[in-house]
Amino acid sequence: PLQIGNRGTVTEAAGFKVEEDVNRLRGAMKGAGTDEAAVIEVLARRTIAQRQRIKEAYKQTVGKDLTDDLKGELTGNFENVVLGLLMTAPVYDAYELRNAMKGAGTEEAALIDILASRTNAEIRAITAAYIKDYEKNLEEDIDGDTSGMFQRVLVSFTFAVGFQDIYEAGEARWGTDEVKFLTVLCVRNRNHLLQVFKEYQKISGRDIEDSIKREMSGSLENVFLAIVKCLKNKPAFFAERLYKSMKGLGTTDSVLIRIMVARAEIDMLDIKAEFLKAYGKTLHSFIKGDTSGDYRKILLQLCGE
Repeated sequence: PLQIGNRGTVTEAAGFKVEEDVNRLRGAMKGAGTDEAAVIEVLARRTIAQRQRIKEAYKQTVGKDLTDDLKGELTGNFENVVLGLLMTAPVYDAYELRNAMKGAGTEEAALIDILASRTNAEIRAITAAYIKDYEKNLEEDIDGDTSGMFQRVLVSFTFAVGFQDIYEAGEARWGTDEVKFLTVLCVRNRNHLLQVFKEYQKISGRDIEDSIKREMSGSLENVFLAIVKCLKNKPAFFAERLYKSMKGLGTTDSVLIRIMVARAEIDMLDIKAEFLKAYGKTLHSFIKGDTSGDYRKILLQLCGE
């Protein structure tokens, strides 16, 4: 398996001097206005681990929390990216999940994006971070915020183990096929599933994704498609999500930010390659055409051009 981090656009900064970075950030926030370029230069070119060291050193030197200080200085999408960069991966995912469920309505796309694409180990870390930061149980929050089969699928992710008991309860309430489908998807490992998809295509003459589209709709269709796409090719799944977040009128900034921040150190190089392959244009050119100002600059830096 690939080492985490070696397919990312953000890599360890050479000659990393934590005190210098702290001083640059302090300088960037002195006086009227903020030197956004300095913030980008420091934070978008350091790994998550290096940023954690910067946060610790900042606290020791300045006696204040770097996140709080930047919050006071920055606004809008640029602020959202910077705050995301300062979190560890599980904390950021937990934060995004919490935001997706807070207030009226649920941002189902965020729940699907995160839960369908993270590994079991990552999900265990997310659930731990969620309890620590919000003193709530992720599974219970999902339960309270979603319903029906969609809810069962999402909750099944949070077990992040074997999902064996999905779901005797289900068979009475939903179509058996969906329950079987869920059981197959959740219990088997990736290599096994890819074989199953191939067999399925042979027998039915139809791609598994087509079947999902025919048989299901709404959130349930979206989550099952996401599971299958992530199993087949995770970077391609993220490339498609990025493309859809920017094409047409307006940009779904929350999706764009979440993926750029969360994948910068993991598989952004692969996502860029899949983007180019699928859409004939670079991710870089899309971001350039679709965003502006400091927000554009920091995303382009994470895109690694």
